[in-house]
Amino acid sequence: MSKLGNLGARLHRGEVGYDFVGNRKIWYGISILITIVAIVGLAVRGLNMGIEFQGGAVFTTPKNTAVSVAQAETYAEEASGHDAIVQKLGNGSLRIQVAGIDTGKADQVSTELARELKVSEKDVTAELVGPSWGEQIANKAWQGLAIFLVLVVIYLAIAFEWRMAIAAFVALIHDITITVGIYALVGFEVTPGTVIGLLTILGYSLYDTVVVFDSLKEQTKDITKQTRWTYSDIANRSINSTLVRSINTTVVALLPVGGLLFIGGGFLGAGMLNDISLSLFVGLAAGAYSSIFIATPLVADLKEREPQIKALKKRVLAKRAQAVAQGESADARVSDEPLGGEPEDGDAAHAVVGPRSQPASRNRGRGRPSGKRR
Repeated sequence: MSKLGNLGARLHRGEVGYDFVGNRKIWYGISILITIVAIVGLAVRGLNMGIEFQGGAVFTTPKNTAVSVAQAETYAEEASGHDAIVQKLGNGSLRIQVAGIDTGKADQVSTELARELKVSEKDVTAELVGPSWGEQIANKAWQGLAIFLVLVVIYLAIAFEWRMAIAAFVALIHDITITVGIYALVGFEVTPGTVIGLLTILGYSLYDTVVVFDSLKEQTKDITKQTRWTYSDIANRSINSTLVRSINTTVVALLPVGGLLFIGGGFLGAGMLNDISLSLFVGLAAGAYSSIFIATPLVADLKEREPQIKALKKRVLAKRAQAVAQGESADARVSDEPLGGEPEDGDAAHAVVGPRSQPASRNRGRGRPSGKRR
């Protein structure tokens, strides 16, 4: 077994682990700081909306145009009087986007570009894009996002409980805010592909969160019938038991997306890949982070406000304090008891799954030849 696989097995059995829930205030603070930076970036810089949302014209030059991207951008801005975005395509042609111009202005810009690029005017194709199409996409996307969030909250409240639904909702809002804020800070163009990528990451973030919630729900059955573990203890163990799985799925998902973003969009210069790849990359990373450091610790916070769970925590802490007072550390006391063994004082120790100690065989010694034993 590999070292990572061995670590995953030990985490699942509860032999090792990091106290995510105990250190939740640190991670809450980090998340709040990142969210504030994202919101400030969005407020100060704003989003660089693509031509699909603003309207304008897209010009395409012939293959192997012998002009740099910077020169073409200068020519387009001087001819149109508006900011231009130039992308070099794989066949050597240029894709020039100019927002905020009408048909008459587009014809004038096309003529000026042909003259500056020293190509025939008919070889420069112009395509007008109306802002209504982009607005329709944006409106449908916001409607779909709102419906998605409502259905998610309802489903999680029914399948699990309302506290988990609230925690998942907060995690999703966290992921969306960070992704949009990163787009504002980086200055990448927002296109319909960006919207698609943003909606895609929500499903992944929710999947990772539900995996931990399912483990937590299974391990907290009849939790009030025992006095060994608090709700936070079991929540922390649920995170640790699925930690390696979350890391593996996140890394596997980030590798191809990172290839699109850094190699395809950065190294090879296929800028159009940046539209969807950046939203996917940031969203996948934020989703994995929120499922571990935000969603489950938030559930533990909300759950331990219940009178029953609060009383359970007092009993558990009192029992541990009593053990310490008697000269026995609480950790040693817990480690001496098998996790799946018979609990003391009515403890339902099966609430935390673990290795079970096997009883001694009743048939030991049978079948041996009779005689004097040494």
